[in-house]
Amino acid sequence: MDKYFKRKAMTDLQPPILKNDNHDQVQPTSKSIQPEVNLTDLPADPGLRIRISNYNPNDQDEIRRLYLQKGPCQPRNHDFPYTKFGKQLRRFNPAWFNEYGSWLEYSIRKDAAFCLYCYLFRIDNGEQAGGESFVVEGFKNWKKKEKFEVHVGEPNSAHNQAFTACQDLMNQKQHIRTVMRKQSDQSRRDYRVRLNASIDCIRFILRQGLAFRGHGESEDSNNKGNFLELLQFLSNHNESIRNVVLQNAPENLKLTAPDIQKDIVSAVATETTNTIINGVGDALFAILIDESRDISIKEQMAVVLRYVNKQGSVTERFLGIVHVHETTAISLKAAIDELFSKHGLSISRLRGQGYDGASNMQGEFNGLKTLIMKENKYAFYVHCFAHQLQLALVAVARKHSQICSLFSTVSNMVNVVGSSCKRHDILQEKQVDKIIEALKSGELLSGQGLNQETSLKRAGDTRWGSHYGTLLSLIVMFSSVISVLEIVVTDGFSMEKRGDALNLLKLAQTFDFVFDLHLMKTILGITNELSKALQRKEQDIVNAMSLVQVSKQRLQMMRDNGWDSLLIEVSSFCAKENIPVLNMDDKFVAPGRSRRHVEEITNLHHYRAELFYTTIDMQIQELNNRFTEVTTELLLCVACLNPSNSFCAFDKQKLIRLAEFYPVEFSTIQLMALDNQLETYIIDIRSNSEFSELEGINNLAEKMIKTKKDIVYPLVYLLVTLALILPVATATVERAFSAMKILKNRLRNRMGDELMNDCLVAYIEKDIFDSIDNEAIIQRFQNMKTRRGQL
Repeated sequence: MDKYFKRKAMTDLQPPILKNDNHDQVQPTSKSIQPEVNLTDLPADPGLRIRISNYNPNDQDEIRRLYLQKGPCQPRNHDFPYTKFGKQLRRFNPAWFNEYGSWLEYSIRKDAAFCLYCYLFRIDNGEQAGGESFVVEGFKNWKKKEKFEVHVGEPNSAHNQAFTACQDLMNQKQHIRTVMRKQSDQSRRDYRVRLNASIDCIRFILRQGLAFRGHGESEDSNNKGNFLELLQFLSNHNESIRNVVLQNAPENLKLTAPDIQKDIVSAVATETTNTIINGVGDALFAILIDESRDISIKEQMAVVLRYVNKQGSVTERFLGIVHVHETTAISLKAAIDELFSKHGLSISRLRGQGYDGASNMQGEFNGLKTLIMKENKYAFYVHCFAHQLQLALVAVARKHSQICSLFSTVSNMVNVVGSSCKRHDILQEKQVDKIIEALKSGELLSGQGLNQETSLKRAGDTRWGSHYGTLLSLIVMFSSVISVLEIVVTDGFSMEKRGDALNLLKLAQTFDFVFDLHLMKTILGITNELSKALQRKEQDIVNAMSLVQVSKQRLQMMRDNGWDSLLIEVSSFCAKENIPVLNMDDKFVAPGRSRRHVEEITNLHHYRAELFYTTIDMQIQELNNRFTEVTTELLLCVACLNPSNSFCAFDKQKLIRLAEFYPVEFSTIQLMALDNQLETYIIDIRSNSEFSELEGINNLAEKMIKTKKDIVYPLVYLLVTLALILPVATATVERAFSAMKILKNRLRNRMGDELMNDCLVAYIEKDIFDSIDNEAIIQRFQNMKTRRGQL
C-alpha cells in the first residue's frame, strides 16, 4: 500500500462560501450545494476542503481515489507557528509525520492536524475517535500527542474502518468496474502493447513540440495528424504493434482519442514535475518569475525553481506556467501561493527571488517582491543582471542625440532594404557578387565554413544583443545596402519610398554615420560578451560581479587607449567605401546649425571629446548606476566565497556577517561554531591541491561534494549553497516563453492552459522527461479518471 500513499503533487482550491441567516460563513452541505469539481484542481490543504458528501455522488469515489494517489498533505519544511498553552509555547511537530505518515495531515491555513482516511470515509460514530476534530475543525492541542493514538483506536474503530475502505477502493481487483471487466491474459497483454505504443508516439511529439491532431482524422484522410500518422508508421514497422492498434484494436479501446492523448500528456507532466519536486526535496531554493502574453492574448506567468542539487551543481527547473487574469502584484502572489500549495512547496524555504525588473514585479511598496518579503524576509531579491545591462544600453541610446539618431537611421535602413522579398534578393545578389570579387582579388580567403550567406539582421528593443548583430551585418554588407538604396531611389514604386531611400543614402554616406556605427559596434562588442555570459543559467553572483567589473575595465581601457585605433578603422572603412574622411584639425561644422554665435571647435575635439569620451563615460556611468546592487553588503559578503587565486577574497568576518543574514539557518550557537569552522576550513582548502584551480562558487560546491568536505564543514557548505541560490538572470524563464511560442502558435491558439502547461513541462525539461520510463507513466495513467469511463 505504500505506493498509493506516496506524497505527490497537490493543488489548492478555495471552497465555496455559504452564509447562514446571520450572514456567518458556514460549511456547504450536500443539500445546499453540489459544487462543480475540477479533478485536476482539488484543494490540497485539508483546511480548505469541503466535505466529500457535498460532491456529486458520481464523483465521490474518483475524488477519494485522487486524494489517496496524492497522499496526505504534509508540508514538512513549513515554519510551524507556536501557540501558547498556559505558560508554554507549543507547535506542531513535523516528526509526527514519520510516526503517522499514512494518514496525518497538516493545514497551513488553519494550523491544525487532520486525518486523510476519516475525511474520505468518515463513519459517524458520535465523538468516537475525536468526533469531527480530525475531519472538519482540525486538531490543535499540540501538548496532547496521545490524542493521535486515541484517534486511531482499536481495530474496529471509525479510523480503522475508514482505512479499510480506502484499501478496498484502491485495490483494483475489488473495484466493481474491474470485477465486471475481467479479461483474458492475452487481452491485457494487447492492451499494454497498445498503450506503450501510444505513449511512445506522444513522447516523440512532446520532445519535438509538435501538434497532436490533424485537420481531418477520418479513415480516408491523407493526413490524420502527427499522432495517428506516427502510430501508423510505428505499426507498419513492428508487427506486434500492428496486430493490436488502430483497425486491429477494439472499437472502445483504441487509446487514440484526443481525451486519451491529453490524459497521457497529463500523466507525463505529473511524473516529470514530481521528479523535479523530489529532486528539490527539503533543499532551500529561489524562484525566477516572468510574465508574457501568449498567442491567445492571455497573460501567462512562468515559474522556475533555482536550487543546488545533491551533486553541488546549480539547477534551474521549470515548475509550470499559470494563466493570470491580472498582472497586479496581488494576483501574481496569489498564483504563486496556489502553485506552491499544488506542489507541496513552502514559501518558508524560499531564499531568493529574481524578476526582470518590470514595475509590477519590483514595486517598492506593493510589488511582488515586497509581498513575498513580508511573508518571508529572507527571500532576498536580486535584480536580473541581464536586464540591468539592457537598461544601461537603452539609457545610452536615449541620452545622446547622435547615438539615438544612429539607431533610428539603422532601423529605417533595415525596414527599407528588407521590406520586400525583391529587395532582399537583390541585397543577397549584391553581397554574393561582392564576395566573389573579393575572393578573386585575394581580399578574402576561401575554405569550408567561410563566406557563408548572410542577411541584414533586424534589431529588437527588448534584446539589445541583437543591436550588436545588426551593426555587424550592416558593416559587412554596407556596399550592398548602398546599392539596394540606389536602386530604390531610381525604381521605387512610390515617391515616398524613393524619398526615404534618398535621405538614408545621404545619411549613410557621411563620416558622421560611419564613425557612430563603428563606435557603437565596439562598445556593444564589449558588453555583448557580458550579455551572453549572463544568459547562462549556471551563472553565479560572484562570476556575474566579476564580469561586470571586466566590462567596466575594458570600457575604461577603450577610453584611455582606443581613440587612435578607432579613427584608423573608421578612416580605412571610409576610404574603401569612397566616403570623404574629415581632417581632424579642421573646424567642426554642425549640420543644420547656424554658424553665428557658435564656439569654434575642431573636428578632433567634437569627435573625441564630445562623442567618443562622452559616449563611453555615459556607458560606464550607467553600468555603475544600474549595478548598484552588487555593492550591497549581502553580495559583497558572498564574494568572499570566491575560490579564485587560492581563495584570496576570503574574509572570515564578512562570511560570518553573511550567515547573520539567515538567522533561520544559523542560530547563535551555530554562528559561534561557524567562526571556528571557517578557520579550519580555509587552512585545509588552501593546502589541498584539488581546490587550487577552482574558478567559481559553483565549482567550489561541486568539489566539496566530491571530496566530502560538505560533511566535514557543513556550515560552510550551507553558506556556499545560500550564495549559489541567489538568482543572477531570468534567462531560463525567458526560454520558457520561447518554448511557449513554439508550442502554442497561430494554428494551435485554442490550446487550453492545462494542456499547454503539460506540454511545456515535458518540452523544456527533456532530460527529466527522458529519465521517466513508460511503466511509471502507465501507472499514473491507469490511476487517472478518463472521461470515457473505459479504463
